[in-house]
Amino acid sequence: MGFVHVSVERGMGRLELDRPPLNVIDLAAAAELAVAVHDLATRDDVAVIELSARGRAFSAGVDVRDHLPDRGAEMLRAFHRACFALLRAPQPSIAVVEGPALGGGCELTLVCDLVIASHAATFGLPEIRLGVFPPLAAALLPRMIPAHFAAELLLSGRTVDAAEALRMGLVNRVCEAAGLEAAVREVRGTLLASSPSSLRLAKAAVARSRVREAEEEVLAAEAFYVERLMNTHDAIEGLRAFLEKRAPRWSGEAS
Repeated sequence: MGFVHVSVERGMGRLELDRPPLNVIDLAAAAELAVAVHDLATRDDVAVIELSARGRAFSAGVDVRDHLPDRGAEMLRAFHRACFALLRAPQPSIAVVEGPALGGGCELTLVCDLVIASHAATFGLPEIRLGVFPPLAAALLPRMIPAHFAAELLLSGRTVDAAEALRMGLVNRVCEAAGLEAAVREVRGTLLASSPSSLRLAKAAVARSRVREAEEEVLAAEAFYVERLMNTHDAIEGLRAFLEKRAPRWSGEAS
């Protein structure tokens, strides 16, 4: 069974993550997601792209094993290709979040244009607790929400509930779980009622307002991660401690 279920109906291109229970993203899953997004983005009959997930979590993020130095750089490139595919997609995108969106899962919501969440959703970037940090979020989050909120999420690793995520500006709308589909249907209908070509041009106009291209910022953060962090004692120790289910023993050394 694949990681991503893809469907197209009446202008809606849907991507549904399906790796229960937590929709963890490994190298193969990241590659599959990038291809799936790219294929929808190039279809003329798709006006809006929707990203959702089956199971109790939207996504708990990237597989911790794939953060270790032997494949960490490859994993970052693969995951960022999937994120760039969403950023590049000419159609507006909607992330529909139920349950936890953590680490890379949270980053996937950052590269969507709209985020609709249920009250059961949570958002967090816990990487710092493992001795690493999320490059894409480090690059994009400070320009999306107030800098002090971005710093808190990145430096503390704290998870926030849907109501706090709404106050921070991480999501557009929060509703009861029972009303999530109705809320998504309303947003979806509003977008689909507009001209598909005008939607694409409006999204492109928003992208033109950036001082730097988003991809340039992420690639710079990715290079910083690989060159400065990935092979440090504490980065390796934190990841291994997580996998071994023990407390990390930090050295505090920069390299």
